[in-house]
Amino acid sequence: MAEALADPETTWTMGGFGALARFGRRRDPFFAAPADGRPGHVTAFGGIALEPAAAIPVAYETAFTGGWSHAVALCLPGARCPRAGAGPIRDVGRDHGALRAQNRGDKWFDLGLDLPQGRLLLRSADPDTLAHLAVLAGRTVADTIEAVRGLMAAADVVVTTPLGRIEVFAGAPASSDGPRAFLDPKILGLGRTHAATAPIPSGLVPVAQFTPPHPCRDGAGRFRPFDPGAHASFQAVLSRWGDPELVRLKARLLAGDTVAPLAANRATRAVSRLVQVQIAAAANQDSAKSSTDTPR
Repeated sequence: MAEALADPETTWTMGGFGALARFGRRRDPFFAAPADGRPGHVTAFGGIALEPAAAIPVAYETAFTGGWSHAVALCLPGARCPRAGAGPIRDVGRDHGALRAQNRGDKWFDLGLDLPQGRLLLRSADPDTLAHLAVLAGRTVADTIEAVRGLMAAADVVVTTPLGRIEVFAGAPASSDGPRAFLDPKILGLGRTHAATAPIPSGLVPVAQFTPPHPCRDGAGRFRPFDPGAHASFQAVLSRWGDPELVRLKARLLAGDTVAPLAANRATRAVSRLVQVQIAAAANQDSAKSSTDTPR
């Protein structure tokens, strides 16, 4: 995880399904450590502080039409992530754990989301922004979503969890690979802790996630030539933190084994699709290299 934190191509999220903050610093070469020395980074647009000691890492890959995704979910037992139920927006005092010294003591408001992973708050020292937040106090996000979204651009968005926090500073550009926040009450209202496609073991709740560099896409999601080094790097992570049974199945399939029709199920079919997609991606790159390297 320390290596992932040091990699500018790795992106991080904290929060839940429908309400989260994302941190990336691929385009921001200037960064510092959090004010109190916690592991993490602070850039001009946001920051992350990580407290991973209690995390249970779960690495996984998911195939889809035309490609695949990969990630490492940092989970906690469900008993440590109780749902408090949705509540009103409320003034919760001052933030004494801010990543930047200049924000220590700024006022913040809890949005009252039913988020088992942690809390989503808006923080500011600007009198006008605080006045608008005070007007919303006592009401719910569901009833004031447009006003809340406007304030998410004017205030710092802070997601706090048992595994750390991510902050998206006011005025951060809505770039695809920089710090940004996401809030959708409809998705949050589904009551899920994660997307159905993420194979998180029963009893665990993903609280944070990091996404190492992808072999076929850059940090903005654009296609790039297959990178065997990036692929091998994540396969090592998968071998360590992936589902052992699925990791063994993938190794067998890569070695030429097949899954008997009667033994096939949703999980084995998913791994089979994944292997096919990854073999095709590597083969396309090898083909391109051969074409480029062949004397004409």
